[in-house]
Amino acid sequence: MGKIYDLAIVGMGAAGLTAGPFAVALGARVAVIEKDRIGGDCTWTGCVPSKTLIKAARLMYQMRSADRFGLDPVEPRLRYEAVLSHIQKVVDDIYQPTSPESLRSKGMEVFLGEPRFVDAHTISIGGETITARRTILGTGAHPFVPPIPGLESVNYLTYLNMWETETLPEHLMIVGAGPIGRELSQAFRRLGSRVTLLEANQTLTEDPDAATVIAAALTNDGVNLRLGTTVERVWQDNHGIHLVAGTEEVVGDVLLVAAGRRPNVDGLDLEKAGVRYSAKGIPVNRYLRTSHPDVYAAGDCTGGLQFSHYAGWQGFMAVRNALLPVKTSGVSEFVPWCIFTDPEMSQVGLTEPQARKRYGGDVRTLRWPMAKVDRALNESEASGFLKIVYDRKGKILGVTIVAAQAGEMINEWVIAMREGFKVDGLARSIHTYPTYSIASMQASAAISVDKALSGLSGKLVRRVARVSRRKDRA
Repeated sequence: MGKIYDLAIVGMGAAGLTAGPFAVALGARVAVIEKDRIGGDCTWTGCVPSKTLIKAARLMYQMRSADRFGLDPVEPRLRYEAVLSHIQKVVDDIYQPTSPESLRSKGMEVFLGEPRFVDAHTISIGGETITARRTILGTGAHPFVPPIPGLESVNYLTYLNMWETETLPEHLMIVGAGPIGRELSQAFRRLGSRVTLLEANQTLTEDPDAATVIAAALTNDGVNLRLGTTVERVWQDNHGIHLVAGTEEVVGDVLLVAAGRRPNVDGLDLEKAGVRYSAKGIPVNRYLRTSHPDVYAAGDCTGGLQFSHYAGWQGFMAVRNALLPVKTSGVSEFVPWCIFTDPEMSQVGLTEPQARKRYGGDVRTLRWPMAKVDRALNESEASGFLKIVYDRKGKILGVTIVAAQAGEMINEWVIAMREGFKVDGLARSIHTYPTYSIASMQASAAISVDKALSGLSGKLVRRVARVSRRKDRA
């Protein structure tokens, strides 16, 4: 019998890239398997290229609107090929520490090829077969393509191949206003494309206040935002790609389908490993164990929240539970996320509508405008708000932030919720001035003051203050 690995990791996206080094640090013999490119969607076609593009687009916007700061605005000359080249360089820089050579140098054995289970402990990769005591599945997800009549005959793009385009779209049509649709609609509009964004839902996001601000931002940038619009059919001819949505026909040169993602579960022969799965993903328990006790799954393939940071965290937890005797939950209710439009939108916990549906009249909210935050005023980024959702006992139920730095601001609320802080807890922590995050301290302090001065205790506090003032005057 050949070498037996303590752990095999199938899929080297965010979950696998976190799991592998941790398992090696625990002294395990580790085999990692990837059928495509190490790094997964996030590195090659998702987070890394999109955020790099967004930065370029934001710089163009800032140059055009420099008069906000008393500077002469300029119209920058776009060199789209150079932008794409820069994106590729950033992708390469981020990929290099995760290349097969790098992973091997860290103590992992790397197998490149399509994996298939022979049984729960045996995996075939091309012409090779390996044996492992435990396995972690981190196979990720792929674009969902809705059954729109005519779509199969159209040269449409998804996030997987959109970075292969060599010219800036003249008129970009995007089906789906989720994170990908929102971010790229604004970015390409700022780069100079005409953009039509079509979304079947009537709103961009569940929180109505956030939906209003983000919709206004996209519209102000010139995005043709069409909410409550279902694409009925598409076709392509010499004039371009045609969409029919309701009574309107839209014609453009590039169509991006951004209608969500689905777990990668096919082609693995999971049934031979005794692992149950469906089109919705691989079911796991709170310790990330699948239906077979020696096989775990983490990240997008489980059908849960599809964020690379959550996948990485779950990859770490899956290793703990696979290799250590004490089990720890690999499922969290405190998962933050951010959509990197301008302004950004971030969230952790329940939105206001979700909280009211679950807890009814026990829910309290505080909406703190970014216009009250000096740093936001300094930088002419005063649109948006911080909203805290909590109950009558002060338990934080959720936080929604729409602001220029919402992705950075949300992180301390994740800690506050995980550690069980009351809603007024951040008021006791001094925040650096001037920063965007001081909004969190201000909002928390406002709740603390209101709580201290309300009801019978408030009357007592005010009475004590009056007595103290009289003594000072005497």
